[in-house]
Parts: sequence; C-alpha cells; structure tokens
Amino acid sequence: MFKGHPKGLYALALANTGERFGYYTMLAIFVLFLQAKFGFNEAQTGNIYGIFLGVVYFMPLIGGILADRFGYGKMVVTGIVVMFIGYLLLAIPAQQSFALISMFSALFLIAVGTGLFKGNLQVMVGNLYDDPKYNNSRDNGFSLFYMAINIGSMFAPITATKITELFLGKAGFTYVPQIPALAHQYLDGSITEEALASFQQLAIGQGYEINNLTAFANDYINKLSEAYNYGFGVACISLILSIAIYICCRRWFKHADVNTKQAKADTENKVHVEELTPEQTKSRMTALFLVFAVVIFFWMSFQQSGLCLTWFARDYTSNIVSGITRIGFDIVALVLIAIGVYATFSIFQSDSKKGKIISAIVAVAAFAGAIVKYLQLPSELSVFPQEFQQFNPFFVVVLTPFSIALFSMLGKRGKEPSAPRKIGMGMVVAALGFLVMAVASFNLASPADLKSMGGVSETLVSPNWLISTYLVLTFAELLLSPMGISFVTKVAPPKYKGMMMGFWFVVTAIGNYLTNVIARIWGTGLPLWQVWSVLIILCLISAIFIFSMMKKLESATKDC
Repeated sequence: MFKGHPKGLYALALANTGERFGYYTMLAIFVLFLQAKFGFNEAQTGNIYGIFLGVVYFMPLIGGILADRFGYGKMVVTGIVVMFIGYLLLAIPAQQSFALISMFSALFLIAVGTGLFKGNLQVMVGNLYDDPKYNNSRDNGFSLFYMAINIGSMFAPITATKITELFLGKAGFTYVPQIPALAHQYLDGSITEEALASFQQLAIGQGYEINNLTAFANDYINKLSEAYNYGFGVACISLILSIAIYICCRRWFKHADVNTKQAKADTENKVHVEELTPEQTKSRMTALFLVFAVVIFFWMSFQQSGLCLTWFARDYTSNIVSGITRIGFDIVALVLIAIGVYATFSIFQSDSKKGKIISAIVAVAAFAGAIVKYLQLPSELSVFPQEFQQFNPFFVVVLTPFSIALFSMLGKRGKEPSAPRKIGMGMVVAALGFLVMAVASFNLASPADLKSMGGVSETLVSPNWLISTYLVLTFAELLLSPMGISFVTKVAPPKYKGMMMGFWFVVTAIGNYLTNVIARIWGTGLPLWQVWSVLIILCLISAIFIFSMMKKLESATKDC
C-alpha cells in the first residue's frame, strides 16, 4: 500500500495534515461560535457558513492562476503565512462592538491563504506522478494523500471540544447546548414562557439565581465565546508545524515544484512537457467541466457535516452514549484501531518474514489496547455535538487501505471503474447516506416547532443514526473526492493544471455555498425527513446525469 510512491508524497501529505487539522478544528465549532457569540438564527448562520466555505474553495482558482505564472511553491508558503495571520486574529477574543469586523477580516485572510496553499500543494502531488515510474500509482497516491488529510481532521473535533470544556470550566460553567440560544432570546426579549421556564432551570443548574438571569445570560455567552476563540488558536500551532515540515523536506519534492512556464525555461534539465492538439485540449476540458457540474451537489450535501448534521446532533440526538458506541468517542481507542488496521494490512504486504511478525505483534497490541481502553470507559459518556464530526475522518483513515486494496485488485484484473464512474457511484451512495437521516427523522418535531418548545426535543434519537450516516457518506467520499482530485491532475492540459485544480475548488466552493439552501429551509416548519429528502433527490439526479454522459467522459480521457 505504501510501496511504489515517491518520498515527496509523504512530505506534502504531512504538511497538508497540519493545515487541515487546524482548519477542521476551527470548522468543528464555527457554527456553534456564530450562534453563541452573535445569536444568529439558522438562516443567518447558514449564510455565513456557506459564503465562507464558498470563498475558501473559490480562492484556489486565483491561487492556481498565480501559481501557473509564479510557481507553486511560492504560493504555498505565502498561503501558510496569510492563513496564520487570519487564525491568529480569529483566536483573539474581541469586544462585541469590534467582534464582527474582526471575525470577517479573519475569515477573509483564512480564505485567501487557503486559496494560495491548498490547490497548489495538490498540483505538486500530481506532478510527482508525472514520472512514468509512478504514473500507474496516481489514484492510490491520492488516496493516501487524502487519508493523511483525514488524520488531521480526526483529531480536530475532540481538540476543539477539550479546549472549549477547559476554558468554560475555568469560568465555572458546564456546556449545555440549549443555553446560548435561550440566553440570546432572553436578552432580546423574544423568549416564550415555556422557553423561559427551561432557561430558569438551566441557570439554577449553573449556580445562578432566577433573579439574576441577565448576568447569567451575558456571562455564559461571553465565556463560551472566549472558549471557542481559544479553540480557533489551535490552527496557529498546526500551521507552524506544517511550514516546518514543508521547508525541512523540500528536497524530496523540489522537482515537482515546476509549472509549464518554468519547465520550458529549464533547458539544463530538459523537463518534458506534454503537448496536446486543440481537439485533445477541448475534449479534456469538456470532460472536466462535466465532472465539475456533478461535484457541486456532492459538496452541497457532504458539507452539511458542520451545519445541519451538527444541529441535528445538538438538538435531536441523545448526548448520552452507552454500550459499544462509547468507543467511537474515545480518540485514543480510535487511533489504536486505526493502527491495528494498518498493521494487519502490513502482515499481508510485508516481503520478509520478520516484517510480517512485527506487523502481527503491532496489530495484536493495538487491538488489545483498544479493548482495554474500552473496558476502562464509564458505563455512560456525555458528548458534545461537534464530536460526531470525528467519525468521518476516522472512517476515511480506516477504510482507505480497503479502498486501495479493492481497486488495486480490480485494476490487475482490468475491471477497475474509471474515475467518472467512481464519482457517479459516489453520488448514489451519498443519497443512501441521507436516506438514513430521513428514516431517523420520522416523527421528530420540525426545527420551528422545537424552537417554540424551548429548544429541547421530547424525543432524542440514538447517536448510532448519525454515526451510520457518517459511515455511508465516507464510502461516497472515498469514491469521489480523492478520485476527483487525481482525475483533475491527470486529465488537465499541462499548461492549465493550476487553473483547472483551481476550478475543482471553485465547484467545491459553489457546493459549499449551496449548503445554506438547506439551512434556509431548516427552520421553515418543513418536517425534517423532507429536508433530508431534498439532498437525496439532488444526489440521485447528479448520478443519473453523470452516468448518462459516461461514454463521452471515458472516450475523452482514454488517452490520459
């Protein structure tokens, strides 16, 4: 699995892991911060969330165009510096009068920095596989690269949770999901009698008297918001690690930091640049844009993880976990399971008997450690809404070796699906993921009804519904995202590589922005199962579209 890949892959993957860890730590608590700090409703929060993600993924187009002219490495380093300034600004608690300006300035810098960094780093990964020695390993290489990204993402929610818990606890509070919304309703005078009664009981539970509700509301909002600020600061530390890895290991991938302009000017090394006819260029560009049209709706659905799925976790899902499910909320146990999976694969892939024995020992020790850790857990765990977001990256990390093994086996038999076909299959699987949510949401109160009842649902569903959804969506993601990135680096005409990787992120941006469509209908009174059905229908329509174009797509890219 790890054999047959250039060393530069691992350096670039680790640099990206650090950056993604910081980004997803921020994103895990971003919508909760918006509602706690500013009291935004779901539509307002969804709009800000969608615009931010849209700009984050639009900016790589600009970054790609700049890189095609000035070089990929220069843009990557500049991006890290700009992102660092943005995260630092977001991490500093600001007074209410300046908070919005400070936050939007920080978000803009993060978006610009990400645009310079993300796409160009991935183009360099693709350039590593332009070497004929590695060309057949491109898809597997991007699967490993994507797995590394998710290692960083896996630790993000629990890190954000622990920091929030630490600083909120220092202020003398415990986290209760309903308090921020009720506090804002109380302060602006819009709270109902039923909600007021709920708020009074929560204030007593936090050590405040009923006649001191205004102080309680202000204190809780301010301290929770500050705790989220400190959580955002994690990104600053992770970016320092990223730039250190990038600089120290640059010799491993320096040869991949060459755009078409630089390659043509390098007469000494005589770097080969593939020349395409106008017909080939047009055919490839058409294929790319057809795939891009489908990807929009995947990201619109998938990025509900940080938005509507987080609201579902907060408002409709039991925060008390028992039984075998507890192991999923212990990050140490998850890491041990992941190590055990990779060690097991290593048993079969090691060339030497010694290697097989060592792998077997590591596998047994890791799985045994996970079991011991599970047995030490309390019979019940109380979890935060954002902790559910760690399941998707965990599943990506654990399932990646299975995905690589499956497609490698099919490839050897000449039966591996093409990248466009994998993307179409991914859209069908994504629809199944939201079907799970639709089934879980039958007989639950609509978000509008829930708000009028004081924000506390009479019926809370098992955490296993959300976990199952994340599992199914991970299958879809593995079929679509790493394969899509690999497809772009393989099919894009050489002189447009940076720009076309930028367009990949533009369509991701459009999909991310469209997440707010679901946020807008979240509180309209529409039954929850119908909200998820919108996503099911969009995913299925996208799948039908790409399969109807499959012959054209595969014909256009057969010479790549």
